[in-house]
Amino acid sequence: MLGLLSGTYRKHRWRLLAGFAALLLVDFLQLVIPRIIKSGVDGLTSGTTGRPELLKLGLLIILIALFVVILRFTWRYLIIGFSRLLERDIRNHIFSHILKMDGPFFEKRTTGDLMAHSSNDLSAVQMACGMGMVAAVDALVMLVAAIGFMIAIHPFLTFLALLPMPLLAVSTRFLSGRLHKHFSVVQAQFSLLTEFSRSTLVSIGLIKSYTMEQFQTDQFGHLGQQYVKANLRVARIQGLISPIATLVGNTGMLVVLFWGGKFVIEGQITLGDFVAFIIYLYMLIWPVMAIGWVANLVQRGATSLGRIHDLVSSSALVPDPATGPSSDSDQPGFRLEKLSFCYPSTPLPVLKNITLEFGPGIHGITGRTGSGKSTLCKLLTRLYPVNDGQLFFADHDVNHFPLSQIRSQVGYVSQEPILYSNTIADNISLGRPDASQDEIEMAAQNAAVHRDILSFEKGYQTLIGERGVKLSGGQRQRLALARALLCDRQVLLIDDGLSAVDVETEQEVFAGLKRYFKNKVVIIISNRTKLLSMTDRIIVLANGQVENIGSHERLLAENALYRSMYEKQMRSQSDGELRVT
Repeated sequence: MLGLLSGTYRKHRWRLLAGFAALLLVDFLQLVIPRIIKSGVDGLTSGTTGRPELLKLGLLIILIALFVVILRFTWRYLIIGFSRLLERDIRNHIFSHILKMDGPFFEKRTTGDLMAHSSNDLSAVQMACGMGMVAAVDALVMLVAAIGFMIAIHPFLTFLALLPMPLLAVSTRFLSGRLHKHFSVVQAQFSLLTEFSRSTLVSIGLIKSYTMEQFQTDQFGHLGQQYVKANLRVARIQGLISPIATLVGNTGMLVVLFWGGKFVIEGQITLGDFVAFIIYLYMLIWPVMAIGWVANLVQRGATSLGRIHDLVSSSALVPDPATGPSSDSDQPGFRLEKLSFCYPSTPLPVLKNITLEFGPGIHGITGRTGSGKSTLCKLLTRLYPVNDGQLFFADHDVNHFPLSQIRSQVGYVSQEPILYSNTIADNISLGRPDASQDEIEMAAQNAAVHRDILSFEKGYQTLIGERGVKLSGGQRQRLALARALLCDRQVLLIDDGLSAVDVETEQEVFAGLKRYFKNKVVIIISNRTKLLSMTDRIIVLANGQVENIGSHERLLAENALYRSMYEKQMRSQSDGELRVT
């Protein structure tokens, strides 16, 4: 994270130098104005300054003000623009890092938390590196320069005017520590609120079907109230900083009015010196107040930067070497050698001592819920790590392959297909944006969804809505299958991806798979024995272990679990037919 920040600073160092040069010129010109006013007041007091001289001084002040306007625009454009570039770089880094993460990473973090890092946290860092940095430099320069000019006018009066300043330093140091602590709570609460909003919108159909609208509203209100309370705690601390700074500044002004007036009467300073001193003291109010404001921005930025650093410093558990062995694309497939696996969040093994080989052909995997079917699919797609010597692809250990090399040869269709709010054609061609319309339609035909698409008024240009809300469950699954077919991978994994498809369409889909994946590897995970009966072989899993392997007919004769599943489905089908008749 620090490397990214320093790299961005180095890349735009000339922009920053030019911006801060403009900022320093603005400060210098502002500090010159009180000297001009002093000259005019002293001239009027002594009677040596007439109307022409006053007019010249007034025009000079106006000219300086114009330069200040131009230079102020310049530094804002350069420095604030830099903070936006830094924000862009960090956002891109967060996004690319998230895309590289594996399954264990997403087990620990919610979507709302990740969204909060890319929005709220990033805005706080941008403010700290933009206006926070400007205010810090500006306040420091103005503070030192104004005090220097004040000392030049009268050192003792300067000492009296600055006596209240230590109160501000002590209070700011005390309050900034508490601010950091409470702002961490604010950011965490924002993550919870974001995640709740996201999960509610994603499952809006379920919420309506169970009439949970009021319950969700109450929950959202409770989380919102907690977020407000956390922000109010921060606001109370912030509310103390500015009043303390104002009190310190006004106390100094009161001291100057009393003692400065006395020194003018005694002739120790001129009336022009007194006026200039008051203006310089007035200029000190902004730097003094900026100390509290900068402390607030820095604490927010530091808290958010720490959260972002924790995110981007996390590493994936699945190895991803830069290079790997060359795989023979004519001999695709996976081989498992005594593979065992348990999720990072639990010590209980999900898969135990599995030895299998998936060569060209159509393989079926079945078993009761929790038997390890989907876990096996996640391991084959390299979402979770496996030990060396347990999983091989094209006769090479998968841990020696770059992830992109394996995933570029493996297609995947899940039970809950991920579709985007775009056209049907765009969703099918997601993995191959350069695919022609003919190729898209051919993939749709092999997935038995082409006729369904043509039934829509706009055909392949139909917008399907968020997550494919305008499509039926079976249409969504077949659309996802068409996407995988279009990519033409060496291996296709279907994790219960035809569960919402009727029997007739299922047979049509299977025929398309046999045509499309001739001499390739297809692995179908399903509990539908009608579909499994069409595969070349069936693997039965039970309690994370291989219970039996064979054809549909052999398993009916030898495996009680498979026979029980088949008989139950046959009875359900018969009962359904009887109800229809």
